[in-house]
Formats: sequence, C-alpha cells, structure tokens
Amino acid sequence: MPAFRQVGEKQLPNPVLFMAWSPKRDLIALANTSGELLLHRLANFQRVWSLQPNENTGKEITALAWRPDGKILAFSVGDTKQVVLCDAEKAEILHLFSVEYPVSCMHWMEVQDDSSTLSSFSESEDESSRFLPKLPTLPKSYSTTSKIFSEEKSDEVTNLLGDVRLNILVVGGSFGFVELYAYGLYKIATLNGISGTCRSLGLSCDLKSLSVITEMRSTEGNPEIHYMQLDTGLLSSCLPELTKMARKFTHISTLLQYLRLSLTCMCEAWEDILMQMDLRLTKFVQEKNTSTQVQDEFLELLLWGHASPELQALLMNQLTVKGLKMLGQSIDSSYSSIQKLVISHLQSGSEALLYHLSEVKGMALWKQKFQPLGLDPAAIEDAIVAVGSFTLKASELLQVIDKSMKNFKAFFRWLYVAMLRMSEDHVPPELNKMTQKDLAFVADFLSEHFSANKELFDRKGKYFNVERVGQYLKDEDEDLMSPPNMEGNQWVTFVKQTTHLKDSTLLFPTYPQKSLHFVKKMMEATIDLCLQKPAEVIGLSIKQAVCLRLYTVPEGSENTPRLFELPSLWNDKTASMHYVVFCMPEVSPSKIYIMRRATDPSRSVPNGLVAVNINTPLNSSIDDETPAQHPVDSLYSCLDARFYDDETLTVVLRNLEDDENKMRILAQLPLNSALRWEEEFIWDITLGLEQQIEGIPVQALAWGNQSRELENIKAQFVAVNGIRKVACVLSANLRHVRVFEMDAEEEEEDEERADESQEMSLDQDRLEDTLNDQSDAGDGEHGGVGGSMDAQVTGQKSGDILDDTAGSETL
Repeated sequence: MPAFRQVGEKQLPNPVLFMAWSPKRDLIALANTSGELLLHRLANFQRVWSLQPNENTGKEITALAWRPDGKILAFSVGDTKQVVLCDAEKAEILHLFSVEYPVSCMHWMEVQDDSSTLSSFSESEDESSRFLPKLPTLPKSYSTTSKIFSEEKSDEVTNLLGDVRLNILVVGGSFGFVELYAYGLYKIATLNGISGTCRSLGLSCDLKSLSVITEMRSTEGNPEIHYMQLDTGLLSSCLPELTKMARKFTHISTLLQYLRLSLTCMCEAWEDILMQMDLRLTKFVQEKNTSTQVQDEFLELLLWGHASPELQALLMNQLTVKGLKMLGQSIDSSYSSIQKLVISHLQSGSEALLYHLSEVKGMALWKQKFQPLGLDPAAIEDAIVAVGSFTLKASELLQVIDKSMKNFKAFFRWLYVAMLRMSEDHVPPELNKMTQKDLAFVADFLSEHFSANKELFDRKGKYFNVERVGQYLKDEDEDLMSPPNMEGNQWVTFVKQTTHLKDSTLLFPTYPQKSLHFVKKMMEATIDLCLQKPAEVIGLSIKQAVCLRLYTVPEGSENTPRLFELPSLWNDKTASMHYVVFCMPEVSPSKIYIMRRATDPSRSVPNGLVAVNINTPLNSSIDDETPAQHPVDSLYSCLDARFYDDETLTVVLRNLEDDENKMRILAQLPLNSALRWEEEFIWDITLGLEQQIEGIPVQALAWGNQSRELENIKAQFVAVNGIRKVACVLSANLRHVRVFEMDAEEEEEDEERADESQEMSLDQDRLEDTLNDQSDAGDGEHGGVGGSMDAQVTGQKSGDILDDTAGSETL
C-alpha cells in the first residue's frame, strides 16, 4: 500500500516559479511566470483566488513569504522593486513599500512566546486604545484614488500589527542587500557587509542570529555558494524594548499614510468645486463678445441691478434658477466635505500622531533601555514640533473655509434673488433683504473667485478659482498667494510683544506663508528621520560571526528558479539550531549534506556537518513485515530536500539507473541517528567543501516504507508543511503539481481516482517532454496577464478559507 495519500493534482498553463504552504492552513500560494499570484486549497488542488499583475504592483514576482499566523502573504516584485502585503482571505493589497534593490528571497518569522514579556505590552496597547478614539474611515467616493486604502481599508492597515508578539519579515537581494521589517511594516535594520546575491534567509526565533545563503563569484569567475551567520544579539537582548518601539513606529507609519490619503480626498473635493463652476462659465466666457471681464459683469449687476444681455442669457438660458440651486448645493457639499475631512480626519490623525510620538519621546529618555536601539530624543522632539505645526495649519485652513463659505452662501443667495427678478417671479420676503454686510460678502466673493485677468485663466484653463482655500491644498513650495491677515489677532500680537514667548520652544511655529501641503511634507521628512535612525544603529550592531564557502554552483542549474534550488534553511526552535541542507551532485550525487550551527554564535556545536548516504541496503525498517519497494542495489541522487520537521527531511530522489530519467521517489528521511553522530569534521575555512569531501562523516539512513514512487510525473521540487502534514511536488517543467497528505496511506477505495490521475499524468508526461524541448515557445504562449489587479475568487466564499476550525477535509 503506497505511503502518503495523494489528494490533488493539477496541470498548470504557466510555469510555477515559487510555491509556499501556509503555516496554519491547508493552503498553498503559487507564483508563475506571468506575474500571477494563486492560492490553492489542499483538497483536489482547487483554486481559491488569483491576483493578477498590474502596473502599480508589478509583473515579476521574485519571492513569497507567509506571516507566521497565515493571515497575510508577502510577495516581492522585481520590476517595480516593491514588497507587497496581501490579505490571504480577501486577496486584497493591504500595504506595499519600496526597496533599493529587487528582492530575491524573503523569510517571515515570529519570536518565541514569552508570557512575562508580552503581558506588559498588552496593557500598554489597551491603554493606547483607551485614550485614542477610533479613526473614521475614508469616504467611499475618494478611496479609489489609493493603491492601499479602499473603502474601509484604513482599519485593516491599522490592524496589520496583529498579535502583540513580535514578528519580523527579512528581505534579501543582490549586492548583499538585507533588511528587517517588524510586523512586515516598519524597517528596524539595514544590514551591511554582506557580499553577493542572497539566495535564502533564516532569522532564528530567539533573535540571536541570522543565517544567510549567498551566491558570489569566485576569483575565477565561477558562481559559489557561501553560508554566513550574522550575530543579531542586540535584537535578542533588547526584545521587550524592540517590540514596543516597533509597534509604536508602525502605528506612526500607518497614521502618516492615513493623513496623506485624507489630504488627497480634500484635493479631490476642491477640484470638484472648480469643475462645477468651470462647466457653467466656460461657454459664457468663450462666446462673450464684449471686452468686459466676468467679474465686471457681476459687479455691474450688484451695483446697478441690471445685467448685460450676455450675462442675462447665461443666467436664464444656460444656468437657470433650478440649475443655480443644484450648483449651489453641489459646491456647498464640496466645501462641507473639505471641512469635515479637516475636522474628523486631519485633526484626529494629528492628535494620534502626537500621542504616539510623545510616548516614543518618553521611551527615548529612558536611555538605559532604548538608547542602544538608536532612539534620539532631540529628533523625536523635532517630529513632535512638526506635527504641532501641521495641526495649527489645519486649524488655520478651517478658519479660511468658514469665511469662504460665508461669502459663497451670500453670493448664491444674492444671485438667486437677481435671477428671480429677471424672470419676474415672486421673491420671498426673507430673501429680499440685503444688509451692508451681505453686500461686502458678495463683493469679496467676486474679487476672490473670479479672474480679473482673462489671459491668466485662459492659460490655466480655469475661469473660476477657489484660491483662498485651494492655495492650502496645492503641492507646491511657493508661498501662499493670499496669506491670512493676522494684524487684528490678539494672540499673535501678544506673542510678538512678549520676548520670552516669541522664541519659546513650547510654542509650535505656524509658518503663515506656507501651504498645508508644504507643512505636511516638512512633517513627513522630520518623522522619517526618527524612523530611519534605529534601522541604521541596529544594522551597524549586526556583525558577521562566520562565513563558510560551501560549493561551486553546477553549470546545468543556471536556469533553475533560485527559490527551488538548494541549499534550504531550517530553524529548530527547541534545540536553538540553524540547519542547512545542500547537495553537491557533481562531487557526490548520492549524498545529502546537513550542516548545523547554534543560533547563539558564541556556542559551539558538536557534529557540525554530516553527509547522509541515501544509497544503502538499509532502505527498509528493521520491524517492517513487507519487503522494500525498491531493490537494494538501486542508486539514487537527491533532486530536492526540505525539512519536514525538526527530525525529518522530505526529499525527491531520482533513480540513476533509469535510462529514461523518469523514475522519481518521494521519501521521508528520519534524521535522529544522523544528528547523533559523534565523529567531528575539522573545517578548513580557506578551502571549499569539494576539496574536503573525504573528511566529512557519512551516515547511512533507512527510509524504509516512508517512500512512494511518483508515477507519470518527472518530479523535481517539493514544498512541505510539517505542521499541517502536507507536501506539494512540482515537475521539472514547472507546470505539473501533485499534493499529498504525508501522515496517511493510499486507500483501496481511491483506486478509481488513482486510475484517472494516472491517465491524466500519462498525457501530462508526454506534454512535459514536448515542453522541455520547446520551453521558450511554451512560455510565450502562456505569457502575461492583463493589467487588472482584481482578484478572481473561485470555490467557496473567500471568507471561509481562513476558518480556524477548518482542517484538511474542509480545505
């Protein structure tokens, strides 16, 4: 009876470049050559959703990584140099950030649980939510302008922090580029001193060290694989402080994004006012035969009570009384939208920023705890002052809006009465009264909102302007065209006359000549200095502990996807060990090499390197009642190897005596005996392992009945999840996948399904041979997908796929 139960199989149209199992669910993510991201469930390998590439995110996926709780999937995009965080349940983009170099590998880990450490953080988080009100969501009508926030996505980004326990996303790329992001959002370290291109990363769960596999060129120009262990002791020793700082700065980063999008919504509401008035006035200005300006036409109507024939035709035929009322309501709504956004979004976001920055300042002043992490009290104080100035500028804008709305309402009320008189309709008594103050409001409106210079507004394409409000929203460095008049302001006069207050650091500067956009950019730049300083300090503290040259890359593997290629890394949380698994097929094709190092660089480990011989007569267990499936004299080589758990290695083997090169075996190798081997290997770090092959201890393993012949698929790679006890095998042409439950055997009632699978696989096998000869043509035929980023969800509702109670039977 075959080991492992096959539960699904699929022939895919596009070659798969990356595959990764969810750490908590029976779900596997795939990325293909067309830039498409796919999520499949275990049962029948049914597709849950697909995320198509687009111009914003990019079309060249280069790496995948799951957040340890399985709720968020990170993928990197090479052509846009971005890392994208995707909601695994809804297939929505939650967050993205740019990096300096294209990312070639990623690893997302979670620190070990320490209840004593986490309890204090839980209390502080509750305190934060108790003091700060919930931020209102962005308006639906404007949310589509953002790549990240849509409808009520502001809450989702704020909740990206998830659990209190710290998790870190490690990204690596070419030129030794390695960065660490707390919660996948806030950069806490930029590493230096790494050479070559990163091929694999593994940060230990105790945060004591980082394992890096790099590929670099030798002096002869040949690509070589190196293993580096970096000492990250500062992260481990300052874990409570690092967690608190990371959560605070992540809150600050998301609040800055929230303010940016709120300001974008305000700009769109302002543009709506311009568009509404321009639609009404453009035709009038273009067809007007007189030399007078629009402003003059309305002033003549205001002063003398009669309008020119052109203005009267505009008002009565094009605008109409009903149209005027609708226009007034529309512009009033836009003004109100700007006002509400300032009050409910800008001011609320600014208050939250001040709160979190003030707490960070308190942390920075506790120098014994937080100074090693790079917190600078002076820089944080500058950020607090910048946020205060932004808040004052937002309040100033509110006053300008309030005055503009008074003028606007007075103008439309006067114009409505004038049009009723032109049409000889009854004017309600309450509207017929015009005070001197009302006349002043109308005159102010005409002077502020209508151009006195036709050529100027012809060049801008605008005949109506809201410069009094709009100047605050322009993304320009120029001074305000109409700055507020502060001559009668008693507080400003008092401050100027008081020597101690005029230069006091307790008062936030106001920048009366600058726009809201300018003050916002200044605030962002100041806060960015605070966010970047810890990453620099922590990065400088991370030093190289060891660098070992492993082997030269085989010539035939240049076109193999690097994520699939060995070495692979594993972190044993219980024993605090780093494991590295690799093969050297050109030197010893029948051996798998396992290297282990303690996560603490200062601790030495016996039996640091061992070779596992997979060609041994002990290929059946001692207590097996049935003979081995495969003859003892067969010779095998390892194509791929991944750690299934701390004591088991899952491998794909190839029969070297198979003339057709089609026989593949999926096997589980128990490593208990190999890891207890006591013979030591003395490593000469000046030489590569190829020159020291004879001195490496060799251990024979019995894989017995924990194996299965993979019929009708030329298997090459495997991805496993020991927690969910599942495996996915991928063919050499990267188009044929087969999934297994590793703790179950094939049952007799599954024979009919197996026969169907075999028939399908025979066809696929013939297809593989054809595609291998014409791979270039095949890739072109199944080329890129269109520019939509909309996710296509199939199968059950997406909200069900992350059900905590769902096991392999339901998923």
